[in-house]
Amino acid sequence: MNYDIDLIRSYFPILKNEVYNKPLVYFDSAASAQKPVQVLMKEEELHNDYYGNIHRGAHFMADKATLGYEEVREKVGAFINANSTNEVIFTKGTTESINLVASSFGEKFFKGGDEIIVSEMEHHANIVPWQLVAARKGARIVKWPFNDDGTLSLGMLEELLSNKTKLVAVAHVSNVLGTVNPVKEIIGIAHKKNIPVLVDGAQAAPHIPIDVQDLDADFYTFSAHKMYGPNGVGVLYGKEKWLNEIPPYQGGGEMISEVSFEGTTFNELPYKFEAGTPHITGVIAFGCAIDLVNEIGLKNLTEWEHSLMEYATTRLLEIDGMKIYGEAPQKSGVVSFNIEGVHSYDLGALIDKMGVAVRTGHLCADTVMTHYNIPGCVRISFGMYNTLAEIDAFISALNKVRMMLQETP
Repeated sequence: MNYDIDLIRSYFPILKNEVYNKPLVYFDSAASAQKPVQVLMKEEELHNDYYGNIHRGAHFMADKATLGYEEVREKVGAFINANSTNEVIFTKGTTESINLVASSFGEKFFKGGDEIIVSEMEHHANIVPWQLVAARKGARIVKWPFNDDGTLSLGMLEELLSNKTKLVAVAHVSNVLGTVNPVKEIIGIAHKKNIPVLVDGAQAAPHIPIDVQDLDADFYTFSAHKMYGPNGVGVLYGKEKWLNEIPPYQGGGEMISEVSFEGTTFNELPYKFEAGTPHITGVIAFGCAIDLVNEIGLKNLTEWEHSLMEYATTRLLEIDGMKIYGEAPQKSGVVSFNIEGVHSYDLGALIDKMGVAVRTGHLCADTVMTHYNIPGCVRISFGMYNTLAEIDAFISALNKVRMMLQETP
């Protein structure tokens, strides 16, 4: 593997910073990845040179912004191998993408007594929207439990599916456990009963190749800010047949064809689901993040980050009292853990004073914490810019903090 880590790190100005007079070690990319200079410069360029509202202006700047915006839609479509750019909807993020499907698909297809199967390892963003629509429509959520090693049982899914099931919602990669779920097999099982599947790809898209046609996904969601792009930008992929059938999520400008007080006709795809002025700057800058990922190569990224995860896991397991959550054979991106006798928040707060940024708490996954009967944990997560040396610095800081806390009466 030809992976020029020094060159890659040079793209991220923030990595030159110090925190509490210590070199910054950023291990929280699963929450939000840092932004490369290519993205930062594109945002500045757009605002300085050609900002204009898209799809509706008749002047040079509006036309150039529109062209840039739609070019990124094509890049996203190619990145996930969508059948058509009509299937690529821009949203505010994964959360809004899931809410869009829950609201629009649920409004059209859910009724009293229906069931929505949701895995136990989901982020809150892939649980709460289904609970809201289920409450409105008289449907119910069916929990698909995971095993203690962080894997899902396909046999259990087959048992849970019934003629009442209207949709399955599952993460491609767990934000806590790092489990890479076998979503192609999951989708295949559901499709045998003509049940659609929504995949939360927020933690997968930055780390592993995505091919929505090969997966046969009905809906696939992810966020730009976890892929080194701007915050406030997300993607909903949906099969064109579903997007044509379900009603718009929001009403307003752009998503309409004609409006009168007697009634309204809606715009064609994908604009039917993009009401109002979008995050124009963010979407266009997101294109630069996709370019960078493509330039490095997702295969190279996957291999690099897997080596980081394996090394970090090995080093963590050298520590007495260490408990790692998620031991699936296929993992990506994150390692979550606790140390016996040490509170996760105390650990994270003190590690921060040594320049290492980690995530602590329930990680927006209360159901996972409940499964393991813990109040929270510490999570480290990797990006394209992290190194083995940073893991060594983290382990050193972790050991110092652990000894401090375990010695405290």
